[in-house]
Amino acid sequence: MLLGAHVDRSSVLTAAEATGSDVVQIFLSAPLSWATPRVGHDEQVLRDSGLTVFVHAPYLLNPASINPEVRSKTRRALIAQSEAAARIGASGLVVHGGHPTGEGDVRDGIAGWVEVLHGLDLPVRLLIENTAGGKAAVARSFDAFAALYGALHDAGHNIGICLDTCHAHAGGEELVHACKRLRSFAGKIDLVHANDSRDPFNSGRDRHANLGAGACGLEAVAQVVAEAGCPAVVETPGGNTMMREDITALRAQVAP
Repeated sequence: MLLGAHVDRSSVLTAAEATGSDVVQIFLSAPLSWATPRVGHDEQVLRDSGLTVFVHAPYLLNPASINPEVRSKTRRALIAQSEAAARIGASGLVVHGGHPTGEGDVRDGIAGWVEVLHGLDLPVRLLIENTAGGKAAVARSFDAFAALYGALHDAGHNIGICLDTCHAHAGGEELVHACKRLRSFAGKIDLVHANDSRDPFNSGRDRHANLGAGACGLEAVAQVVAEAGCPAVVETPGGNTMMREDITALRAQVAP
C-alpha cells in the first residue's frame, strides 16, 4: 500500500525522502490562483523517479458554481492543469466537488459540473474529492456525491473518487461506513487524504489535524486507509517532520 504526503512543488524528491513517502501529491500552481501551471526542468526527473504522483487542482476551481464566468475559468483551468499533470506522469488530478454558491442548490451544482466537462477528454483522470462544508455542496453528503457521480457517469465521463477523512467527518459522514458508501456508487476509491479533524463531527469546518491529535483518531483514519486499498497521502500540519510521524504511525496501523 502506497503511503505519503502532500509536499512542496519546489522540492518533491527531497520532501518525499524526508517524509518517507512512496506517493506524493503536489500543486502545479498556487492553490489560491488561476495562474497557468508551469512544469519545470524536473519533468522527466519526476517521471523517472518511481514515485506515484497526484496533482491537486487549485482551490479556486469550482465546476459547481452558478456563476458562468467561474465555470468558464474552471473549464480552462482543468484543461491546463490536466495537461501539465500529464507531462509529469501524474496518476490523477484531484478537484474539490465544489458548491453552487448564492441561491443555488445541489441540482444546480451538478448541472454546472456536467456543463464544465461537456466534450472534454482530459489526459489525466479527474478524482473528485468530498468536501467538509456548505449545505448545497455537491460532494459533502455522500447522497449528493452519488447523484453527482451518476450524472457524470451517464454523460460518459470516467471520474474517480478521492476520500478525505477529515472532510467526511466534518461533513457528517461516519468514517466507519465511508468506504462502503462510496463504493456503492463508484465501485472503488482511487485516493485517500488521510487527515484527522480539529473539529467535531458534522461541524462543516475543514481544519486538518495530525493523526491521533484530532476528533477522528488514528485508528479510525487507518481503518479507512486499509479498507480503501488505494494510495493515501497526509495533508497534516507541522511540515515534513510531523508528516513523517503521521505516515510512520499510519503505516504501523495499516501494516503492523
